[in-house]
Amino acid sequence: MTFRQRHLLGIEPLHPLEITTLLDLADTYVDLNRRAQKHADVLAGLTQINMFFEASTRTQASFELAGKRLGADVMNMSMQASSIKKGETLIDTALTLNAMHPDLLVVRHPHSGAVDLLAQKVNCAVLNAGDGRHEHPTQALLDALTIRRAKGRLHRLNVAICGDIAHSRVARSNILLLHKMENRVRLIGPPTLMPSEIGELGVEVYDDMRDGLAGCDVVMMLRLQRERMDGGFIPSEREYYHRYGLDPEKLSHAADDAIVMHPGPMNRGVEIDGILADDINRSVIQEQVEMGVAVRMAAMDLLARNLRAEGLGAA
Repeated sequence: MTFRQRHLLGIEPLHPLEITTLLDLADTYVDLNRRAQKHADVLAGLTQINMFFEASTRTQASFELAGKRLGADVMNMSMQASSIKKGETLIDTALTLNAMHPDLLVVRHPHSGAVDLLAQKVNCAVLNAGDGRHEHPTQALLDALTIRRAKGRLHRLNVAICGDIAHSRVARSNILLLHKMENRVRLIGPPTLMPSEIGELGVEVYDDMRDGLAGCDVVMMLRLQRERMDGGFIPSEREYYHRYGLDPEKLSHAADDAIVMHPGPMNRGVEIDGILADDINRSVIQEQVEMGVAVRMAAMDLLARNLRAEGLGAA
């Protein structure tokens, strides 16, 4: 299998063949996770530490479940009560962790680049569970697996990413991955929620949902990230839903078999109509959650293989 990465810090370093390798392996873990006996031993003897400097439900639970199903010893560190709060630097934290000899380190951090810094200071494999506005690679990979399973392919699709693009690391990782796999990407949202580097992303930009969704195969909604906003980016949630919230009428402009996605957590009635979010004929939001466990199992499996090949992990 072709996957030569030491860490999984972002989509940007990945070759398309590496993406395909990871998704193919994840497919096998989807099958495993649907069995009565869901456990394997590919991470047996390895230690996985989850460090979440930002609150998380789906991602942290998914990584924890993934590690345990593969036989790893999994430890969750409560960063809200950690020495970081007492003034310890991130580098000192990395050195402390290194002395514990973990094999896999899963990190979510509010600052872009912090996970990369940790990766430079530890001897284990590091997985980025989201850093600032930079990247969220496993979310993009689970989205890709969801799309591939629903549409039968992951190339030459028209994909619309809608909403708060400016504050979304999910959007950035998805744009990178979708381009690598030869898809057409459209961004839809108000100008106030578009990133300043929009011209460098190689995407089509729309501020009208109906125009942007015309003929799209995949409609990916994003959460309004109010915790990252420091100004009046939208006039009101009601006005935002009227113009940019996904409802059946707006979706009717997309392809008849278009799928609807959302990374969660959803603000129903703000980003997406609640009935549409639960429509089993169009929405694949619950499938995204399921694919998340399988993709994270595949990512840790592949990184552990590379660790062992280097003689760094447990035998």
